[in-house]
Amino acid sequence: MHFLPKEIERYSEHHTQDETSLLKELNRKTYAQVLNPRMLSGHLQGRLLSMFCRMVRPKHILEIGTFTGYAALCLAEGLAPGGELHTIEKNPELKHIIDDFFLRSGIAQQLHLHIGDAAQIISNLNKTFDLVFIDADKENYALYYDLVIDKVRQGGIIIADNVLWSGKVLEPLQEKDFDTKAIVAFNKKIQEDNRVFNLLLPVRDGLMVMQKL
Repeated sequence: MHFLPKEIERYSEHHTQDETSLLKELNRKTYAQVLNPRMLSGHLQGRLLSMFCRMVRPKHILEIGTFTGYAALCLAEGLAPGGELHTIEKNPELKHIIDDFFLRSGIAQQLHLHIGDAAQIISNLNKTFDLVFIDADKENYALYYDLVIDKVRQGGIIIADNVLWSGKVLEPLQEKDFDTKAIVAFNKKIQEDNRVFNLLLPVRDGLMVMQKL
């Protein structure tokens, strides 16, 4: 998932604002106690998400795929006063970690965790979002995009994670590699969608950044 030499990545981290103590603790806990900890956004990507939100100052954020809550806490750093973040996670076994760190963030009343099927939950959210972060099951990226695009305000931002998929997007597609097929199809879909201005950032495992026109 990391395309830069480790030395360059470490240099970049050393010249990037540090994580908060709460984020450092969540990072450690995730790697110590949770399966597939590399799904966590991490220092550089987390600071980038925070930067995006600080520039946009969103009133309403939607995150699809909470994992342990690291990215949600980074995104929430840029919330406008009185703003709120809705985040969706399908794995109920992660709820106790998410709840604990949300409670300790000091802004728990602005963070709303939904456990369950993302497509159904998105359909039931009657809100207009300023920023959406998609980081869930890859086979449904296109579906989630279709579900949220009309819920994003003009000028709003959609960000999708893992769009380089460890470089597999450049390799011959394997018949049963449904995740890679879905990511390739999603990237093509966004490139051809005249409703958004898009930029694929080769940060970590790739971020597709879209602004709704």
